[in-house]
Amino acid sequence: MMKSLRWIAVALAALAIGYYLLHGLTYVRTSEYEPAGMGWLGWQMVLPIIALTLVPMVFAFTGEGIIAAFTGRNSAAFRNGLLGLGTITSFRQTGLTVNDQPQVRIEFRVEGMDGKTFDAAAKMIVPLTELALLQPGVVLPVRYLPDRTDKVEVDLSGDPATAQQAMNESLIRKGITTRHKLDIAERGIATQAVVQALSVTGTIRDGHSEVALGLVVTRPDGSTYRTQVTKFLAPSTIGQVQVGRILRVHYLPGNEDEVVIALPVNA
Repeated sequence: MMKSLRWIAVALAALAIGYYLLHGLTYVRTSEYEPAGMGWLGWQMVLPIIALTLVPMVFAFTGEGIIAAFTGRNSAAFRNGLLGLGTITSFRQTGLTVNDQPQVRIEFRVEGMDGKTFDAAAKMIVPLTELALLQPGVVLPVRYLPDRTDKVEVDLSGDPATAQQAMNESLIRKGITTRHKLDIAERGIATQAVVQALSVTGTIRDGHSEVALGLVVTRPDGSTYRTQVTKFLAPSTIGQVQVGRILRVHYLPGNEDEVVIALPVNA
């Protein structure tokens, strides 16, 4: 669609400029008193001006990420694309700005729905206030096409449930969590716990270290109990489970010792 608009703009510009040149070169003076060169000064001179203005505008506004910035939606090609998880490896500004907001090219390492990984890039307009959120290691849901994996778009569907499902499936595949633990997180009682002890077991899975945590869990009635849980954590989240930290946890009433810790993905 975007390529079609660009070709149409170029074709119209070529016709406009061609007509102006043809008119100027073939113009015949209507009177001997008419100054020379009047064939170049008629209304036709507006055509190349419009053409030279229109083409750059069409190319700019059909660039990657521009339509999404105005509509808040993914492009038609990617709107129904497969959902993957993109881990930022690097990013840079392209030099293009829209309403003083920079366009950014983001390099991703993407994990697809089938668990396979590939490198891809996306361009998008990012508000200046959100640039600091783009850091290597940050995970974002992305849309991709199976037949062209070099290019992706950051998912703008606004469907957190679908993105969370993709994240859950990825964690299960890597052995970092289980469906049973996810069920506890979904159906269990939500409460708080204080970290009383922390130790590292030495087991590592997909860059996540297993830690053993001693917790004091608060029940809904205000009473407390002690338990110990293990969890695989990314290096960036270790700081969130230090001794003394208050955590959000879930457990089932019939099995208080099996506690699931809830931590944000991009800490």
